[in-house]
Amino acid sequence: MSVQQYDEIGETYEGFKSLPMARYAESAGFLALLGDVRGRSVLDLACGTGFYTRQIKRLGAADVLGVDISTEMVAAARAIEERAPLGVRYTVADVAELPVPERAFDVASAVYLLNYAEDAAAMERMCRAVHRSLEPGARFCVLTQAPDYRFDGPSMAKYGFTYEPVGEGPIGPRVRITALLDPPVEFVTSYPRREVYEQSLHRAGFHDVTWVPLHVPEDGLRALGADYWADFLANPPLTMLHCRA
Repeated sequence: MSVQQYDEIGETYEGFKSLPMARYAESAGFLALLGDVRGRSVLDLACGTGFYTRQIKRLGAADVLGVDISTEMVAAARAIEERAPLGVRYTVADVAELPVPERAFDVASAVYLLNYAEDAAAMERMCRAVHRSLEPGARFCVLTQAPDYRFDGPSMAKYGFTYEPVGEGPIGPRVRITALLDPPVEFVTSYPRREVYEQSLHRAGFHDVTWVPLHVPEDGLRALGADYWADFLANPPLTMLHCRA
């Protein structure tokens, strides 16, 4: 999705998190990946309207900065902060051009960031900018599109999203994703190849790069049943990465 498309969505983006895949598997999985952030400083990249930025602050992080390239997304995040203050800060910036912070962060998080790189060089620039922003040994937690997702598998529509390949890009398939809201919201992104992620992170200075699959939490299984989740678990369109600076 272009910056303009995100600007047009604004606070509507919050609705994505009500869809079953995001509500259960994505949210629980990513917060578990983040682990204990109490007393930590956290840099939340591609923060959008601040959904995870706020969650991170509620988990006890001492200082949280949300960064997004979309002016309207950040405006929506700031409006939510004004209505219900948590002490979260937000700024508009392109992650690839992120300035070095005055104080390095303990943790960086990124949900749907690296898949928007135009090519491998752009992803490496993003990763280098994140690395420069972190303390040595700090964790970088990523949720992104799964390189091994099979587009000819069962539809993900019952989980709230559909995925349609629309061509091949420099780093992997280009895919039209539709969030089945009312009205539906479409955007186009890449499904980067596994080696593009790994090489970009390693070249930027990250180590201990580990792939972490998404699981369905107990409340999702209780709410909708194990059979409901079978197609998602057999062919998840999302995955996670964990590494250290």
